[in-house]
Amino acid sequence: MEETNILPDIIPDAAFDLGELGCGDLIIALLKSMRTLESGQIAQVRAVDPGAPVDIAAWCNMKGNELLADCCGEENAYFYIKKGDNS
Repeated sequence: MEETNILPDIIPDAAFDLGELGCGDLIIALLKSMRTLESGQIAQVRAVDPGAPVDIAAWCNMKGNELLADCCGEENAYFYIKKGDNS
């Protein structure tokens, strides 16, 4: 997806600030955060680690979540994830 400083017109059900966590720590924190949501709910995730776009996209693909938007908002650090049925 394309980087933009504009936040999408998506209303999240929850927001998680994962800050500077990277690689394994980022994915573990994301997994724990997403467990609090029901299938179909949307999370706004803030992650500033340079590898976050690749890590979050791969994790969404593996877990059956839908990455609605990425690399948006301030510092291109916001990601919008719709929780899938099997995650």
